[in-house]
Amino acid sequence: MKPRICRRRGPRNQCWLRFCITAVCCAAVISNMTAVEGQSTGSSSNNATVVVNIGVILDLNRTDFVGQVGLSCVEMAVSEFYDSHPDYTTRLAIATRDSQRDVVLAAASALDLIKNVQVQAILGPETSMQANFLIPLGEKAQVPIISFSASSPTLASIRSPYFFRATQKDSTQVNAIAAIVKAFGWRQAVPVYIDNAFGQGIVPSLVDSLDAVDARVPYRSAISPSATDDQIGQELYKLMTMQTRVFVVHVSPHLAARLFAKAKEVGMMSAGYVWIVTDGITDFLSSVDPSVLKSMQGVLGVKPHVPQTKEVIDFRARWKRKFRQDHPEILLDADLNSYGLWAYDATVALAMAVEKTADDNDDNIFSNVSDSSSTDLESIGVSSNGPNLARELSRTSFAGLSGDFAMEEDGELRASAYEVVNVNGNGARVVGFWTRGEGLARERGSSRAKLGTVIWPGDPGAVPRGFEIPTSGKKLRIGVPVKSGFSEFVSVTTDLETNKTSVIGYSIDIFEAVVQALPYALPFEYVPYAKPNGESAGTYDAWEQNFECMIADTTVIANRSNYVDFTLPYTESGVSMLVPVKPNGSKNAWSFLKPLTWDLWVTTFLFFLFIGFVVWALEHRISKDFRGPPSHQVGTSLWFSFSTMVFAHRENVVSNLARTVVIIWCLVVLIITQSYTASFTSLLTVQRLQPTVADMNELLRKGDFVGYQDVSFVFGLLKRLGFRDDRLVPYKNSEHCNSLFNQGKIVAAFDEVPYIKLFLAKHCSKYMMTDPTYKADGFGFVFPKGSPLVADISRAILNVTEGDKMTKIEEAWFGKKDRCPESTTSTVSSGGQLGLNSFWSLFMIAGVAAVSALCIFTVQFVYEYRKLMSPQVDDDSQSKPSFWGRLLNLLKTFDNKDLECHTFRGDRVGDQNEVRLASLNVMSPSMYSVHTEFPVDSTQTLSPSMGSSSELHDNTIAQEVAIISIDLHPDSDGEGLVATANDEITRH
Repeated sequence: MKPRICRRRGPRNQCWLRFCITAVCCAAVISNMTAVEGQSTGSSSNNATVVVNIGVILDLNRTDFVGQVGLSCVEMAVSEFYDSHPDYTTRLAIATRDSQRDVVLAAASALDLIKNVQVQAILGPETSMQANFLIPLGEKAQVPIISFSASSPTLASIRSPYFFRATQKDSTQVNAIAAIVKAFGWRQAVPVYIDNAFGQGIVPSLVDSLDAVDARVPYRSAISPSATDDQIGQELYKLMTMQTRVFVVHVSPHLAARLFAKAKEVGMMSAGYVWIVTDGITDFLSSVDPSVLKSMQGVLGVKPHVPQTKEVIDFRARWKRKFRQDHPEILLDADLNSYGLWAYDATVALAMAVEKTADDNDDNIFSNVSDSSSTDLESIGVSSNGPNLARELSRTSFAGLSGDFAMEEDGELRASAYEVVNVNGNGARVVGFWTRGEGLARERGSSRAKLGTVIWPGDPGAVPRGFEIPTSGKKLRIGVPVKSGFSEFVSVTTDLETNKTSVIGYSIDIFEAVVQALPYALPFEYVPYAKPNGESAGTYDAWEQNFECMIADTTVIANRSNYVDFTLPYTESGVSMLVPVKPNGSKNAWSFLKPLTWDLWVTTFLFFLFIGFVVWALEHRISKDFRGPPSHQVGTSLWFSFSTMVFAHRENVVSNLARTVVIIWCLVVLIITQSYTASFTSLLTVQRLQPTVADMNELLRKGDFVGYQDVSFVFGLLKRLGFRDDRLVPYKNSEHCNSLFNQGKIVAAFDEVPYIKLFLAKHCSKYMMTDPTYKADGFGFVFPKGSPLVADISRAILNVTEGDKMTKIEEAWFGKKDRCPESTTSTVSSGGQLGLNSFWSLFMIAGVAAVSALCIFTVQFVYEYRKLMSPQVDDDSQSKPSFWGRLLNLLKTFDNKDLECHTFRGDRVGDQNEVRLASLNVMSPSMYSVHTEFPVDSTQTLSPSMGSSSELHDNTIAQEVAIISIDLHPDSDGEGLVATANDEITRH
């Protein structure tokens, strides 16, 4: 028989497996054939119904509650289903096999049921390991395998169309466990699982779910199914030496009882510990011994949620009565669990599917069956009704005792909600629920993402932190890099005589201050990160994760955060450019022009001209200071306008409109002159420096050499910014960088802000730092991914950086800040010039006031002399003057004095006489004052009205005499003066 099996195609280990299964099954088949065949013959004699053989494979020993509870529920389902459906034409005949917790016996039982009993479906097996063997047998014979307790996610990878899981797979409950871990803020969790297919199957899903909520799995604790109490204790002692205090337990109920008893014995059920168990344990908490519950006080667990309907309550009571009758030897008060309800619903689903395929049932449903009674795998038949039955099972859905029963496309039961329970007292009480769409909630359908009150191990009031620094364990290993430059941050030295390592530096002092600020003790030791010969081990990106922490001047950047966790930064951030400085050359002969920009200079000059014109226009007719020859009037206007700059104008301003304009303009001039004085003073007295390189683009354009700190991420940054490798020069420390600048080997350097500030503290008068070129988050402490210390260290960093201790540490390593002024490009922005943007509102106010005053004056003047603009007929020419003529007359009037103004009241009498003498063809003194020379050319041509030249000469002499007389008697009566003048003319 062995060679015959090995001739089949497939891996060699499968051949040996088939041989073992065949050998073990021979004995079991002979003992069961007679009873099954008699049952089948008797059942088939009834012509009213069709008997369909169904196999059940479970572990039926007295200590296995899954098998005992499952079998009783299957039997009750068959009985109650057909009692409620008497018209069905099919009946399920149950053939039971005890696998005795053995994988090979389970496979042999399945082979016996398929070949000899010719079952059309198999309910079971109980465990995932047994199901892993039965699924290929069922697929070969096309017999559906329906398990209500095999929950390992690895079974889904087999992808058999004849395997149906009528239970929740473990990959669904891990999401509920991860939600609990996230709700309490735990950053690490250790899976404790049984080392078989059942336990191993949940680990990948659990790790992925915890990773999704930023929780790390630092260790996996696998316990053998056959482990002794001493071996369990050794594993627990190992867990005690670790920092993590959150444990997820996924073992069988029997092993869980031993595990928690031992955990209580070694002190791991005390305050600070967190235990979360899976549904494989919580489902049996109501049936375990009270001593087991006593050792599990404070444990959290998840279990599938089963609505407590009236049907469930009634069935639970019926099941208890039947179970006690069938198993009086079981002393414990067994209770119905979720597996029993799934067994009941799976049996009902199978009965419904069998009824739907009743027409396909015949007396010989298996083909290719050997005539011999051999259990050889090659003689196994193929069920002709198997494909139809599998198809109907995938379509079956109904409201079962466990809830809505429906299979997904992959043969998995549709996921349901989970209860979160807390072991307290003599049982487990529900403290919350978890559903796929809503997450954690205290009540079903509630939006509050919180759980009820949880009693933790040791009965503490506060939520455990989830980790502790074990006093009996090793100290926290702190990696410290060995480096040559910028030792102010980190410095590692070793005494050759005593071989003692000394670690000092700014970052070290900050870390020790942070550790002191923690609410608990954190023992640690510094471990130099270096090569065996004591040299630097290279970049920090390559540090090995055999440290619990890395203390160094390590910058927080994005690509590093993919591999490690950073605390909050404790220094300033960013990468900047360091360049030499030079005087800005502002102290020269033309430096007085630099306080104001060119547009402000031009605007101010134009406004001086404009204000002078406006004041002249408003004062020309009423003020003596703004009259005279044109050149005199222009000079006076300009003098008046520009003298307002130093407030030295002496001309009287008579008009109220002009006074308003002058007041506003003087305010503008005052503000501009004061601002100019302040800016010019600062320009001449304050030391101002400007960088030798304007920006990074200038370096790229010229191809200059730039420096960067060796063993730094800045090199990669500069390459991404476009710098060529042959233009990048590394330096090791501040002195090396200064030497490169002095030798002209580099014209600029790029480094992180803390390094540049340390460099400027020594060379502040020669260099300058520009604005940050690249954003980074400063220096931070490095921890392995998911370390629970990150949150506490970050909070402690905030306490230290916000206090006085941070200032003292900075002064101790970098000196006081006032020792060297800040040297940045902000001191030379735009040279301190004042622009038009700062004063445009003042110019607008002055301009609006001047234009408004000019408009008001123009309207008043035109209105007063509106007759001059009217098109009247000229008396002499008897014709209408043109528009330009009328405008010329208006302008002549504007050029004359306004005799009605109070400023000319003393001259009003003389002006009236001037008018009267003008009517007598006698020139007035005012006319004479304007025309100082009155020459008479004897050779000029005279008009007939003027008479002869002798008469004109006589008249001229007479007029001059009259003028002299009027000048000598300005207060005389006008008529007397005219008479006197006439007499003088007659006499001459």
